Amino acid sequence: MADTLLTAELDSDHTAPTFAELGVRPEIVRALGEIGIERTFAIQELTLPLALAGEDLIGQARTGMGKTFGFGVPLLHRISTADSGTTALDGTPRALVIVPTRELCVQVTQDLENAGKYLTNHQGPLRVASIYGGRPYESQIAALRSGVDVVVGTPGRLLDLAEQQHLILGKVGVLVLDEADEMLDLGFLPDIERILTMVPAQRQTMLFSATMPGPIITLARTFLHKPTHIRAEEPHDSAVHDRTAQFVYRAHALDKGEVIARILQAEGRGATMIFTRTKRTAQKVADELAERGFAVGAVHGDLGQIAREKALDKFRKGKIDVLVATDVAARGIDIDDVTHVINYQTPEDEKTYVHRIGRTGRAGRTGVAVTLVDWDELNRWAAIDSALGLGIPEPVETYSRSPHLYADLGIPQDVTGTLCRKPEREEDAVVVEREKRTPRKRNRKRTVRGQVVERGDEGIESDSAAADSADETTEAAAPESDSDAERPARRRRRRRRSGETSAEAENPDATGEAEAAPDADGDAEQPRSDAPARRRRRRRKPAAAEGADTPVAAASV
Repeated sequence: MADTLLTAELDSDHTAPTFAELGVRPEIVRALGEIGIERTFAIQELTLPLALAGEDLIGQARTGMGKTFGFGVPLLHRISTADSGTTALDGTPRALVIVPTRELCVQVTQDLENAGKYLTNHQGPLRVASIYGGRPYESQIAALRSGVDVVVGTPGRLLDLAEQQHLILGKVGVLVLDEADEMLDLGFLPDIERILTMVPAQRQTMLFSATMPGPIITLARTFLHKPTHIRAEEPHDSAVHDRTAQFVYRAHALDKGEVIARILQAEGRGATMIFTRTKRTAQKVADELAERGFAVGAVHGDLGQIAREKALDKFRKGKIDVLVATDVAARGIDIDDVTHVINYQTPEDEKTYVHRIGRTGRAGRTGVAVTLVDWDELNRWAAIDSALGLGIPEPVETYSRSPHLYADLGIPQDVTGTLCRKPEREEDAVVVEREKRTPRKRNRKRTVRGQVVERGDEGIESDSAAADSADETTEAAAPESDSDAERPARRRRRRRRSGETSAEAENPDATGEAEAAPDADGDAEQPRSDAPARRRRRRRKPAAAEGADTPVAAASV
């Protein structure tokens, strides 16, 4: 199979055509106009005529050049047009878009929904579903059963649902491979080949990528039919983004936090992305910046999918203006107003460097890219510089107080590495302190003869309670019967000193001594008081305990 290579560099005075002039359906043109898109970018201008005609093609352009609408607009146009060669929409997927990452899956789904909001199928509005890992199967299976016209997904989950017969690929008329080189790097090529064997042979296939390594070219020649290879460039553009000001500094690992904190306070700094090589480093940098007072979020593989989507949503809506991400996320975040990109660690190779800094300077805007090279990363950076021809083989040694850092990036001289704490955090601290001082209530309950009593009844009485108890014992000095007088004594023997009743009977001397001197205030009748706890504390000695029966005998006489 032979493919045609079409390389085009548009003139500086060239006026890009509108989507309507290229023959796109009015419903799609209207939807794009509502989000401020009227004229095409270079890759879109070159791919739309061929894609609308149903031809296979390979689109190659650097990131940020509008590849999503380069395949999304013709995809929506063809599946919604009766005479385009595709079958009518009936709730079974007619188009399939395969992407490497979950974040890119969400982004492409949103773009297709925005562009196709006025298109309809046999039941109503055209439906686009996103299928990717990290989400429950049930909701995705339910969406497929309810009817879907376009499916956007990652290779692993797509293959899983297709093998379970939940995803029907037998009617797919348009197939798109987006960011194919990234899928190759992530090891998805075998899964993609299996998916391609499940779709009909008669289809339109479009492959889009920023770079075109050998295995991707082999894949294209195997599964595409006479594709046209389109490589689009704008005047005086290069792969390293001439609209992006690039600064490279040699920084010490222990000082990178301070350097970044000052860069984030540069004049004109807007939404900023910080890239790391590892997940652990990404979370570490995010935590450190949060402690310094910056509004920061993180996106990496150790976070759950819901947490990653929440961080991206806050970043898009401006609730946070700093996002720390790993290299995988660099392919799935499409935000036009990112002003700064910071490489906390040197990228692995020149392709990763291009993708990282491609997050800024998008859609004709300008941006700033800062790369911090540690001492052990100098060889890696030298290879990147040589491959891209940047002309910065020896980065200048830079620290957080270096004057050229402030001059290059427009950092005020009086900034520090920490922002002021937000007031609500201090209020939260006060609440926590108050909660610590609140005493805990004990829920233990005590019982006497099977009945629940209050804590005050079993403990040491107050002075007033003791006085009341003494008055009650005086009135009870003459019991009505022997049984009434003996009941408290038996209770005391049963509760306090079980098994000693016979010992008290064998010691009459103690009993007689108690009979000889009863207290006038009624202390001798204390066992008959209503304060059993105080009585137990005052009758701990064996002699006093044995003499408790003497007043009973005297009263009986």
